[in-house]
Amino acid sequence: MKQLVRQAKIIGTGSYLPEKIVTNKYLETLVETNDTWIYENLGIRERRVAAKEEASSDLGAKAGRNAIENAGLTPEEIDLIIVATSTPDRLAPSTACIVQDKIKAYNAVCFDLAAVCSGFLYGMSVACQYVASGVYDNVLVIGADTFSRITDWERRDCVFFGDGAGAAVISHAEDSEGFLAFRLYSDGRGKYNFTVPAGGSEMPASKETIDKKLHYYQMNGKAVYETATKVLPTVIKEVLADSKITVEQIKFLIPHQPGIRILKDTARIIGLPFSKVMTNMEHYANTSAGTIPILLDEVNRKGLLNKGDIILFAAIGSGWTYGASVIKWA
Repeated sequence: MKQLVRQAKIIGTGSYLPEKIVTNKYLETLVETNDTWIYENLGIRERRVAAKEEASSDLGAKAGRNAIENAGLTPEEIDLIIVATSTPDRLAPSTACIVQDKIKAYNAVCFDLAAVCSGFLYGMSVACQYVASGVYDNVLVIGADTFSRITDWERRDCVFFGDGAGAAVISHAEDSEGFLAFRLYSDGRGKYNFTVPAGGSEMPASKETIDKKLHYYQMNGKAVYETATKVLPTVIKEVLADSKITVEQIKFLIPHQPGIRILKDTARIIGLPFSKVMTNMEHYANTSAGTIPILLDEVNRKGLLNKGDIILFAAIGSGWTYGASVIKWA
């Protein structure tokens, strides 16, 4: 779906990573895997794992506070909180309501958004609609996941994910700045290539689902790679055409972190030098909905973003869900 937006920009960013570090070398002691293979094929050396007492809302609240402070606002000035997560604290209430209470942003409307690794990109699109329509002035979008809670550490695919959260505050902009375009897509035909089978209404928790480890994620890695390298270049080209931006004008691509091979192939197909592709999966692995905002916050706080820079976002997640967005940094 073509989706152009006006008068919305990012005015603050924040992130939070748990303290505990789990290296590839440590995982070699748990499963049949290899540090060299993981790094060469996925670009990952280590990942962060939340403490026992840390839930997704704790990570999200810390990232949210940092973003609000970076925006020069107070929690009372936030009108809406959107939390993109696949690992909510509970099935009810929403993790967004729990975050609201933890940061004392009681003037905000709150809800969760489920699009897995594309969640933050989807969340920014929703936030832009509210801001552009004038319904809300300041929207806090958080991507927070604790995939360590749904990882089977006895399977080889335990190497892919880490825990973390990032956030951005979206507010009004002038016509000549901010978000230029979004392109979002979904394809339910790929719904079970990445899934958590049990815990919902289809397969409620039981002794059998626990014994069969059906509360952990299951992934078809080949399908993820093949789909990502097909749809990401396509949707990126579309969103660039929508916004009348060329590949040469892009300052940075700040993508979801699905794996280094996917990003290198995507950059090659669209003709973007890989030096312009920002990554942090070496240290954090794939933090799902947290990937884009964590990386955005790192780039922002390093002072690498200047007014007028053209920034490209792109992501693919379970569902399938995928999309891209272009912003003129303000």
